[in-house]
Amino acid sequence: MKIYHSIENFKAKNPVVTIGTFDGVHRGHQQVIKELIRIAKENNGESVVFTFYPHPRLVVNPDDNSLRLLNTLEEKKKLFAKIGLDHLVVFPFTKEFSKMDYSDFVKNILVGQMNMAHLVVGYDHKFGHKRKGGFDFLEQCAQKLGFGISKLEVLESDATNISSTKVREALLEGNLVRANKFLGYQYALDGHVVKGNQIGRTLDFPTANIEVFDVHKLIPAEGVYVVRVSVGDRNEYQGMLNIGTRPTIQSNEDHKSIEVNIFDLNEDIYEEPITVLFETRIRSEKKFNSLDALKDQLYKDREYALNYFKIRE
Repeated sequence: MKIYHSIENFKAKNPVVTIGTFDGVHRGHQQVIKELIRIAKENNGESVVFTFYPHPRLVVNPDDNSLRLLNTLEEKKKLFAKIGLDHLVVFPFTKEFSKMDYSDFVKNILVGQMNMAHLVVGYDHKFGHKRKGGFDFLEQCAQKLGFGISKLEVLESDATNISSTKVREALLEGNLVRANKFLGYQYALDGHVVKGNQIGRTLDFPTANIEVFDVHKLIPAEGVYVVRVSVGDRNEYQGMLNIGTRPTIQSNEDHKSIEVNIFDLNEDIYEEPITVLFETRIRSEKKFNSLDALKDQLYKDREYALNYFKIRE
């Protein structure tokens, strides 16, 4: 897959293009991209995803700190490549660009500069200044400018339309099984290991404190999770992870931490890159009457996690 951070050097044969932020690259998005690839091959062309960085909401509403994303840009690149995409255009999103009329975007950029042969859009495609870029409008553009156009229907799971919003809702509820089902892969957090207060060591459950790389990355609901863990270039490990304020240990309820107990790893891994893949949620976070009571629960959590992995071997 070729990646472009501008369109100056873009070159593709009969480009078949789809446009969007694709946050999550979930199963609905994957359906769009697979159809994009099929149409490209059918038309002796190459598949192209045209996406934006940074996320448009961060540019249009810079004071809004509520946005939480399912993917970092690097995660998106890996997911697109895995599907088999030919070209990825990561277009720099600016305030000036946000005000561009959608017809000018299609005419001057997609057709004029990229020589687009065919456009593939999702069922609810609305884009451009004031969200004017709906399918009816694009059909008119296609007739005037001489490119083909296809509209895809929604992908459903258990009679529920798959969307980035519904993936976020599932994660914020701690429902990782549902979120992962919608995504088609395991939700991940990437970061590096930082020093904590090392209380876990006194409980026989040493933890790695994770500082997530991207401040806009969505963190799942507070609680204890079964996870798979990769540290540096080592093999993958099993583990359990806690997200929350550790109410039994500390009184500062404003400080939320992400700590992972990695099974069968007893090395100093401070400052190393770490990735956790979420499997399922064990329980919500709670305050115990004593450290001994907390320790007893941690043994139960570990047993739950080990049984979970054993069943799936």
